[in-house]
Amino acid sequence: MSEFEAKVSPGTKHAAASMRGDDSVVEEKLLPTVFDAPNFDPIADAQALRKAMKGWGTDEATILDIITKRSNRQRQEIYQAFKKEFGRGEGDSEGRDLISDLKKELGGDFEDVIVGLMMQPIEYEATELRKAMKGAGTDEKALIEILLTKTNGEMQRLVDCYNSLYETTLDDRIRSETSGDLQRLLILAVSCARDEHSFNPEKAHEQAMSLYNAGEKKLGTDEETFVILLGHAGRQQLLAVFEEYKAISGITLEQAVKSEFSGDLHKAILTIIQCMQSRPRYYAKRLHKAMEGLGTDDDTLIRILVSRSEIDLGNIKKEYETLYGCTLLSAIKGETSGDYKKALCAIVGSA
Repeated sequence: MSEFEAKVSPGTKHAAASMRGDDSVVEEKLLPTVFDAPNFDPIADAQALRKAMKGWGTDEATILDIITKRSNRQRQEIYQAFKKEFGRGEGDSEGRDLISDLKKELGGDFEDVIVGLMMQPIEYEATELRKAMKGAGTDEKALIEILLTKTNGEMQRLVDCYNSLYETTLDDRIRSETSGDLQRLLILAVSCARDEHSFNPEKAHEQAMSLYNAGEKKLGTDEETFVILLGHAGRQQLLAVFEEYKAISGITLEQAVKSEFSGDLHKAILTIIQCMQSRPRYYAKRLHKAMEGLGTDDDTLIRILVSRSEIDLGNIKKEYETLYGCTLLSAIKGETSGDYKKALCAIVGSA
């Protein structure tokens, strides 16, 4: 099946779409770490960025200072100002494009952070999905993290964006790259199958019992029962089911899943359970996993920090410190270096 490279720019019809919806599963006040910069002048910023990339060498410090200290809305204004100031080609030249110039001048993880920040959040996640399914092999962990953490509203915007950018629909791509119960869960998610509005507390005990009978109580595991319930029930209903399950079993559903499942389905079901309880805590755990042991999962680290910076990264920081006894900032400083480290630390913030 052929694929076309996406031409992602901040100017598509999805540019105004926000990844932050009114139907967020997080009830606490959302705390971003990146805000509008005061006294903002997009033309001056565009000119400064052009100067930083003109001639021999690159002024990474200026690029870092401008792009990490502006909100995404302001970055889109800078993009347009850059296009207006320097996008007029001479002769056969097509003119300059800010994102293209940044890709030429930067490299490695630092480039990934800066280019990610310059993209619209909805388009950034769409490109991350494509990256997870491009070429040989599939990054199931990335698919799980992106697709099983969304509300219906967030998911619909993401599906619409992906389908507008690429030749193959997200649904079709998932079907070609995954299989079995994991595929079923992911397809349910992109189909917005979750009933976010119904709540029947009397039914929660019956549902918890069905999970208990499908897992702990029997030899082997009836995965389908878990997939159907966890893929369809809304947050309020599932939280009630979790409470009922603990009353029935004496252990949490999360503990039961860890002993009953393995592999990618195990990761997928735990993601749903943890996100229903607290998305910031889930992301804090993902960040810790990305930085523990030898080596660093830079793709995950960058994706979470960039995509959550204007939503709930402040909440994630609090959860991280509570869970692991150190700040997220100190963990990042210990795992990264150079301009890459400076960019991530600027996104996370010191407070």
